[in-house]
Amino acid sequence: MTAAKAGRPNQRQRTRKDLLQAASRLMMRGGKPNLEEIAQEAMVSRATAYRYFPTADALLLEAALDVATPEAADIFAGESSGNSTDRVFCVDAALQRMIDENEPQLRMMLAKSLERSVSGDSQSDVPSRQNRRTPLIEAALEPAHRKIKPSVRRMLARALALVIGTEATIVTRDVLQLSNADAEKVRRWAIRALVEAAERS
Repeated sequence: MTAAKAGRPNQRQRTRKDLLQAASRLMMRGGKPNLEEIAQEAMVSRATAYRYFPTADALLLEAALDVATPEAADIFAGESSGNSTDRVFCVDAALQRMIDENEPQLRMMLAKSLERSVSGDSQSDVPSRQNRRTPLIEAALEPAHRKIKPSVRRMLARALALVIGTEATIVTRDVLQLSNADAEKVRRWAIRALVEAAERS
């Protein structure tokens, strides 16, 4: 893969993030901006904005959730152990609080994403979701750079993304029908098992 091709997915994620941040800024000023106003604020064309979000409502819904997502600096403000498992627990707890506070909106966002993927309206080169959990997981694993080799750390971050976040919550609540307490036990068991397996690699 060439450097140019490798950079394109990152650029598309940045464009998507720019649109979300532009929508957030406009909403904080009051009112309900339309897609053209958001595109102008993000300094992209309306056509570009439409490629990423089919409607202004879809964009505004996700923008509100984007603001609600915790920042790594806040998550780890009181955590100084450097223990990878404990740090990932912190990420899981922070994201779970956000999910509990915004579950209907998150389910709606996920439904819109899935609906677009099967309707033929999606474009293969445009990311349908913003990857919020991976940067937080990677921040949690950063102190382990001497303990876990880079290739294993990348695999671990991807594996942890399967057990942390909205989809994991839907599986534990809808499919497994677990209580919140039991769901947390399952997530933490999986997190610990994955981190320990990576540390042994």
